[in-house]
Amino acid sequence: MASDPSFRMTVEDIFLIRGRGTVVTGRVESGTLKVGDTVQLRRQSTILGNTVVTGIEMLRKLLDQASPGDNVGLLLRDVTRDEVQRGDVLVGVEFAA
Repeated sequence: MASDPSFRMTVEDIFLIRGRGTVVTGRVESGTLKVGDTVQLRRQSTILGNTVVTGIEMLRKLLDQASPGDNVGLLLRDVTRDEVQRGDVLVGVEFAA
């Protein structure tokens, strides 16, 4: 699934939820993101890899999508707590079908 290539969010905090995975929190700076979208994790100018967003939550409510200005928690597939840190950036990735 393709995500909005203009999506951008800086990681503010990281949590490990047992039985679910790694959740990163932050404020969506631009673009929109939907559950199932692929995002790229970056640290400064280094690309750390791609991951799929398997859940979006805001104020204890599950969402189907996140929009600019939303403070959200994103559940990331196959990312450990040690692989991401505060200040990393998630950006949208566009894949040609």
